[in-house]
Amino acid sequence: MTHRIATREEWDEAREKLLVREKDHTRLGDELAQERRDLPWVPVDEEYRFDTEEGEKTLAQLFEGRSQLLVYHFMFGPSYEAGDPVNSSIADAVEAVLPHLHARDVTFVLVSQAPLEKLQAYRHRMGWNVPWVSAAPTGFNFDLGFSHAPEEGREVVEQMTKSGVPPIAEQNARSTGTDVGGYITESPGFSAFVLDEGSVYQTYSTTWRGLEFLMIYYPILDHAPKGRDEGEAWQLWLRRRDEYGDE
Repeated sequence: MTHRIATREEWDEAREKLLVREKDHTRLGDELAQERRDLPWVPVDEEYRFDTEEGEKTLAQLFEGRSQLLVYHFMFGPSYEAGDPVNSSIADAVEAVLPHLHARDVTFVLVSQAPLEKLQAYRHRMGWNVPWVSAAPTGFNFDLGFSHAPEEGREVVEQMTKSGVPPIAEQNARSTGTDVGGYITESPGFSAFVLDEGSVYQTYSTTWRGLEFLMIYYPILDHAPKGRDEGEAWQLWLRRRDEYGDE
């Protein structure tokens, strides 16, 4: 590893220049957060129903008495036998902050398309307490664009085959016990909802790199000397938290 070496004085000067840009970045982040909150609300008129540990619940009932509901669309389709390492790492992060979210009138749940029994078995393996519900009885994940029909998955694989299937897709498909076509019937996503005077509204949604705020190891690694150090092996290093010892 080679890197420029400097005196303390040179480092202080370079650090001060970077600090100016970091402060600009922080202020921009604050502005974007306000713009997120200022987005118009969209009424959710569909009566979505979910399978939960306590029985069938509507979207409004998932709020659990709070006024804000955050949903992570965890990639776990009907053909999956387990969650992949990337989605699992996000659930790890959310699990740790649940009490703080509840203190701010926020309920956080995982939603997946697989049957509840599969989700609960994997949740038990990982030791999570974060609520995880199945959208199998409803079109919720499909309507929001995070679940897709099997034929769509096959079409995407055919297109990928021409240029090469991304290594991360092949690895994650193997880790979940399905094939690539089955794996990519699901997409990761984050959706926010508010319950106001008995009506549910969607307030925000994002996917893919927009989800990095949930992957708290990335901003931590961004402050480490080598950074993410992924190169072209994007996310291939990730393992479930109980698997790192196997290497």
